Amino acid sequence: MPNARLFNTVLGLALVIMVGWLLVIGKGIFLPVFTAVISVYILHSGSAAISRLPLFRRLPAWVPPLTMLAGFTLVLLGIVLVVAVTVDQLLAVAEVYQQNLDAAVTGIAVMFGLPDIPSWQEIRSLTVERMDVQLVLRIFLGSLTSFGGSVFLIVVYAGFLFGERHSFSRKLEAALEAEQAHQTQAILTDINVRIGEYLAVKTLINAILGVISFCILWWMGVDFALFWAVIIALMNYIPYVGSLIGVAFPVVLSLAQFGSITTTLLLGGLLAAAQIYVGNVLEPKMIGRQLNLSPFVVLLALSLWAALWGIPGAILAVPMTSMIAIICAAFPGTRFIAVLLSDRIGDEPPVTEREA
Repeated sequence: MPNARLFNTVLGLALVIMVGWLLVIGKGIFLPVFTAVISVYILHSGSAAISRLPLFRRLPAWVPPLTMLAGFTLVLLGIVLVVAVTVDQLLAVAEVYQQNLDAAVTGIAVMFGLPDIPSWQEIRSLTVERMDVQLVLRIFLGSLTSFGGSVFLIVVYAGFLFGERHSFSRKLEAALEAEQAHQTQAILTDINVRIGEYLAVKTLINAILGVISFCILWWMGVDFALFWAVIIALMNYIPYVGSLIGVAFPVVLSLAQFGSITTTLLLGGLLAAAQIYVGNVLEPKMIGRQLNLSPFVVLLALSLWAALWGIPGAILAVPMTSMIAIICAAFPGTRFIAVLLSDRIGDEPPVTEREA
């Protein structure tokens, strides 16, 4: 049956292309929905955690979920407010930063005697003189500001999904046959356990990193310290490259603000130390369950989702890819895909063997 296999392969590729095209043109619809779904995992795990606290044990069962949802809404609105206020201020001082950066680079060149080298002007014309700080900031902040416009939808979607999570099992039993309902429930349970725990703890870790970074930025007198702390916390959701991106902007702009290479190096060292502590000491202790994705697959997923949805897509890349891997592992025909996406083979039992 070589022709049948080739036909199925072509159909599969065509389906992938159509889904990708649909995700691109439907970004305004799908991004808030997927973000709300991911948010529900954080809300569910956080609600379960605070319900075990002595204070909440004496209160009605609906208090922890409502408290978690209210806290999530306030935090999300606070982040949007900080970003919205700071973006205009950043763009307003971008021209001053550009001049300060040019003066700082010139000072460094004079210190090392570079202006006497004939090729320095060529290097300068290809680097510093072509750098447009305002344009770079517009590109970087564009995805965040456009994503901020969807916050209301995210909150509404997350609230309804969070409220209806208990009735979903009964809907599955009524809509599907018993075996299919059991298998679907097993898949959802596996996703809830693996992704819910990971995202909840990761969010707590990022909040701790944001507080530490804010203290460093505020102590160093960096402009917009709260904004950059929020950016560092959000970027830490992105594996490997997120921490670098989050730290790079405040460090580079500190050179434009202060015009001092010593201050910039000190700031970069302190922020890097915070990242190293959180990533290599705190995170391994707090996150007991990893998502078992190949590092290459993670990088590929980051590139793919970032190309589709920008920075929000990169933030959602890991949990979305992990969901795809768990779903593929549940069916014999697609299990090979889950194996290819995984980092360790045989560490996890099949999804269908888990308790629903």
